[in-house]
Amino acid sequence: MSEVREFKTESKRLLELMINSIYSNKEIFLRELISNASDAIDKHHYLSLTDDSLDRGREYEIDLSFSKENRTITIKDNGIGMTKEEMIDSLGTIAKSGSNEFMKKLLDASEKEKVEIIGQFGVGFYSSYMVASKVEVVSKSEKSDKAYKFASFGTDSYEIDEVEAKFEGTEVTLYLREGEEFDNYLDQWELQTLVKRYSDYIRYPIKMDFESEEQEVDKDGKKVEGKYNKVIENKTLNSMTPIWKKKKNEVLDEELNEFYKQKYYDYQDPLANILINVEGKLNYTALIFIPKKAPYDLYSDKFEKGLQLYSKSVFIMDKCKDLVPDYLRFIRGLVDSNDLSLNISRELLQKNKDIEDIASNVEKRIVSKLETMLKNEREKYVEFFDTYGINIKYGIYDKFGLKKDLLKDIVLYHTISSDGYVTLNEYVEAMKEGQEFIYYASGKTKEAVLALPQMDLVKKKGYDVLVLTDDVDEFAINIMQEYNGKKFKSINQGDLDLLSDEEKEKIKQTALDKKALLDKIKEVLKDDVKDVVLSERLEDSPVCLVSEDGISFEMEKVMNQLPNGEGVKATRILEINPKHKLFEAIENLFNDNDPMLETYFKLLYEQALLIEGISLSDPVAFSNRMCELMIKSAKY
Repeated sequence: MSEVREFKTESKRLLELMINSIYSNKEIFLRELISNASDAIDKHHYLSLTDDSLDRGREYEIDLSFSKENRTITIKDNGIGMTKEEMIDSLGTIAKSGSNEFMKKLLDASEKEKVEIIGQFGVGFYSSYMVASKVEVVSKSEKSDKAYKFASFGTDSYEIDEVEAKFEGTEVTLYLREGEEFDNYLDQWELQTLVKRYSDYIRYPIKMDFESEEQEVDKDGKKVEGKYNKVIENKTLNSMTPIWKKKKNEVLDEELNEFYKQKYYDYQDPLANILINVEGKLNYTALIFIPKKAPYDLYSDKFEKGLQLYSKSVFIMDKCKDLVPDYLRFIRGLVDSNDLSLNISRELLQKNKDIEDIASNVEKRIVSKLETMLKNEREKYVEFFDTYGINIKYGIYDKFGLKKDLLKDIVLYHTISSDGYVTLNEYVEAMKEGQEFIYYASGKTKEAVLALPQMDLVKKKGYDVLVLTDDVDEFAINIMQEYNGKKFKSINQGDLDLLSDEEKEKIKQTALDKKALLDKIKEVLKDDVKDVVLSERLEDSPVCLVSEDGISFEMEKVMNQLPNGEGVKATRILEINPKHKLFEAIENLFNDNDPMLETYFKLLYEQALLIEGISLSDPVAFSNRMCELMIKSAKY
């Protein structure tokens, strides 16, 4: 006689979510049931090592079958099996750790969020009801002489019956719902595809009978036209041995590269692969690839970073973003661990300490690989940096420079003296005697930097200068502040300190002598500049614009391009070369009280803006002033 029991409250709610789910990725039900079967076999194998009453010589396997006539799918294992009490605990109640939190998360979520949660994490045995109107489970444990059957339509209750069973283990039968979207699961090729996608690396063979037709032959071995015989072949659907589980000396780079191309649909070999195998307090393997080409949408809002996540070789999540820092978002690969804390739904617990530890170690291994590539395969590393260098620079700047010490030795720069890249260490080693700072300048190109008037004295001294062409460059430099005891110095900010004391004193005295002129220029440009000074950095150029330490002109441009970034402005200081003939001409106009004096001063400032690549606030006014000057020069 059947024993009817009611599901626990939380189980009812979860079943209701499953039955009414609009989630499109219903196919995960097969992954979940196969994973449960694998877990049951694991448990039997483990217990058999210490319990003599259990069969140690059993050849473990998981059998998959289907019936189009009955609309059923059956998953059968020869694992530990369940007693009646265990069946009630496992199937009638969500009894695993973390389930209450998981249920609360589901029940508090919006419909869209529920769909995402279900789809991302799966829901163990209960996922069956996304595709089945009825589920039967027959199980026999070696601990019991009796076998039992669980049956339920996924409503309020379930039935438990004592039955005859000729096997030890568990058999789950799903009676599929009606509809075309469920008919696909009654196809041998579709089931094989799902096993390969989600459960290819389950350690036990997943077997299924494949039916095909073979042309009949007569007694002489000749094919009989139009006559065919049915052939049943039992095939193993999964590979069972993940390539990432192999030892490093057992797998070739060619094999890893081929695996990458097949798994990630890339026609090119990756630029590098990294196979990580860690044994200790936390056991895991990781297989990381650096694509040769960046994804076309790498810097778009739609791009999703992350590594695939496996637990005991069972696919859990396609893109676990917590395993990848933002600056390495371009990497592809996977992590597989037996030690992750997963509840019945295989939901990855938020802020999981194991995940944090794995992510930190994987990050360090990737950086170590890049360091080795830089040292031993310079050309390949340059190829990497041309593609992903901006990401490394972002990593230095991100999170207030948390990773700057990790990354500072693998960042590359062009300089005014080199044709190729140099590292910061190479720059420091090549510094001239007496050079105190690491000099840098920002510009769109190396040629633009070389043309800057601020470069006059630096070039004369023979000092090399880092050329910064990426938006993030100055932010990263400012976060680092120094490298191996050498501070960074912008050629466009503050005092370059390149003159002798005697030269400085001479300029200081000239500034005192010309104070009236400088004050007049400052008065005219009071709305545009903070100060007007005689320059200690100009040699050949007449004028330049510099900023105080802090926000530079390049940072101003970048920040004003960001949402809500308008209004950021670097402090402007106009520097005039006291040795240039233009300064002498301006002084003569000032002494003659020329009526066009203010026009000259404004043109001087606007000239400095244009040299710096800063847009003029009023181009029309600038054009009118130029016309006025041309007319006067022509002496009309």
